[in-house]
Amino acid sequence: MRYLLLIYDNEQTWANMTPDETKAIMSDYFGYSEEAFGAGVAKAGDALQPTSSATTVRVRDGHTVATDGPFAETKEQLGGYYLIDVPDLDEAIAWAAKIPSARIGSIEVRPLMEFPDAPGTGESSG
Repeated sequence: MRYLLLIYDNEQTWANMTPDETKAIMSDYFGYSEEAFGAGVAKAGDALQPTSSATTVRVRDGHTVATDGPFAETKEQLGGYYLIDVPDLDEAIAWAAKIPSARIGSIEVRPLMEFPDAPGTGESSG
């Protein structure tokens, strides 16, 4: 099954880190990525720019409205993700627990909906 591991952190926590603290946690991230991709579990993963760079798009009554910023104000912001392919939720949780931000934020584990007949979905598991 494919799962999206959504990484939520407080952006202010990162902003308040010393350069050495940032370097240490990023080293942990690089190690995690190497392990997950090396094991063939991770299929994709990226960090996101801060929410200050976000644009929220809505279509109402046929009109597109783009607004600067995230959809909602929250204590933790979506900072990145990993797309993994593992046999079950227990293994997905085990991989999520290894993500460095699990120590300072939270990781949401969400299964992808599978549409076997949908074009362009890149199905690789069932």
